[in-house]
Amino acid sequence: MYIWENIEWPHFQWNPALITEKLGQVRYQQGRLLGMADTLGFDVKSPVVLDVMSADIIKSSEIEGVILNAEEVRSSVAWQLGMDRQGVPTADRYIEGVVDVMFDALHHYSQPLTKERLFGWHSALFPNQGIRSRITVGNWRQSEAPMQVVSGRYGKETVHYEAPPSRMVPQMMAEFLQWLNSDQEIDPLLKAAIAHLWFVSIHPFSDGNGRLARTITDMLLAKADGTSYRFYSMSAQIAKERMVYYNVLEITQKGTLDITDWMIWFLDALDHAIISAQGAIDRTLCKASFWESRRQTVMNERQNKMVNLLWDGFEGALTSSKWAKICKCSPDTALRDITDLLNKRILVKAPSGGRSTHYVLTDNLL
Repeated sequence: MYIWENIEWPHFQWNPALITEKLGQVRYQQGRLLGMADTLGFDVKSPVVLDVMSADIIKSSEIEGVILNAEEVRSSVAWQLGMDRQGVPTADRYIEGVVDVMFDALHHYSQPLTKERLFGWHSALFPNQGIRSRITVGNWRQSEAPMQVVSGRYGKETVHYEAPPSRMVPQMMAEFLQWLNSDQEIDPLLKAAIAHLWFVSIHPFSDGNGRLARTITDMLLAKADGTSYRFYSMSAQIAKERMVYYNVLEITQKGTLDITDWMIWFLDALDHAIISAQGAIDRTLCKASFWESRRQTVMNERQNKMVNLLWDGFEGALTSSKWAKICKCSPDTALRDITDLLNKRILVKAPSGGRSTHYVLTDNLL
């Protein structure tokens, strides 16, 4: 039996004792993160929001196997944030549509979510679908064939879930939207968890249900945070935990209306996303403090570039040969650049041994 076949659908239940404790932990981390974000100046806050929102859009599409051009996504998000995108490629029509959907959800999180608004979002996700398209665009799914979530090769498919028949979708979505737009006495974070599960269980569209479920989740999380600026990405966290996400979703959708396990997973994932964001903001604050304290320090373009790379998370160990390769300069020039930064106490030789000497920021060892 699928979850929607339960006679009491959609009256979900959960264990309050387990959920309340978990919710309190997430609420604490959420308050701490938003407090940290408040200390960021506009010049520092905007790049953080740009990074998070770009990652959210890219990862949400990536989960569905849609790979977006990262630079074009950042360009479109930067434009929506009112930031300069000079020198960055203009996004294509599809990416602009995806970004438009995200910003409509976030900047108008207090507005009701109607079927017309959802249809507009869906159309934006599929701008190039013609009359002969295999999917219905900008409307509920119409096909009489079962809507199934499957995996495996042709002829050996595994059916993980079967959604309600198309004829049931309009009424189910009307009930869902009425609940979503109502002012019920339920914590907004719990509402986001329920809405995500409820929407993907109805699976109202021919395609794009996962992306729209995550968009609705982001909208409700923005409402819970009280800001349209995003400092953490639930989609990026789902991408990290993709297999666990699919497993708990499948188990929940094939069970009773007790969704405790789903709620716990959702809150745990949200907690991980928020804590990860706290680390990113910590690094941003340290980076801003670093540059502020060295306003008078003279560095050339190569040195500025490499120091920024180190602050932003340089992968692997920084050696003089890597410096030369990245900056497209000679080994001697790279070594002079590094020696100068060692003398200025910006870089230091890494304490760990190894075959090649490598360097780290002095600030990261304090």
